[in-house]
Amino acid sequence: EPDEDTDSVPMPIVLIDQDSDPDATIVQLSFGDRLGALLDTVKLLFMKALTDLGLHVTKGSVTANEFVVRTKFFITQMGRKIVDPDILERIRLTIISNLLKYHPESSEKLAMGEIFGIKPPVKLDVELATHIHLEHDGPKRSLLYIETADRPGLLLEIIKVITDVNLDVESAEIDTEGLIAKEKFHVSYRGAALTDPLSQLLVNCLRYYLRRPETDEGSY
Repeated sequence: EPDEDTDSVPMPIVLIDQDSDPDATIVQLSFGDRLGALLDTVKLLFMKALTDLGLHVTKGSVTANEFVVRTKFFITQMGRKIVDPDILERIRLTIISNLLKYHPESSEKLAMGEIFGIKPPVKLDVELATHIHLEHDGPKRSLLYIETADRPGLLLEIIKVITDVNLDVESAEIDTEGLIAKEKFHVSYRGAALTDPLSQLLVNCLRYYLRRPETDEGSY
């Protein structure tokens, strides 16, 4: 039996997939093999938490191997996939808060563990953790990838930065891999992919916003 030290606590992962199903948002949760012990119970608890948000969980599935148990939910609202970033962030935070509730040892590997957990996570160096990449995805939109230190509300904060420079957000995804958040956005300007100057402006704004100290949050 391994010691319950930091290395033995598996990486909690919450993936939000908008591409694999045309009609539903897929949310996949894994926490090593630790979801396996009470699998059916856990699945029902997470499904209830999602339906309490006013969402419809069309189906849930479980896959397992020796090391990882993955629980997958297909979620819709009014029969369609979730497009509202506010609801996507609420889904993500609901799943993470439930994971902290039923598996409190996950707190040391989740940003929200600082608030709710039994053992706070080690703080990441935001400067080192932040990576931004922007590329054309055809003539009408650009694809923005961001990897940075996670925090509650991050998805909405990033969208605000994007819209503050008068760009349109066509789709948004956010994956949580332990203390890291990985986001993917389709963005455009007046129905077209971003020009080089606009791309540079957006990257600079995001880099400034994401890398600044948290003490600056309310100072602008």
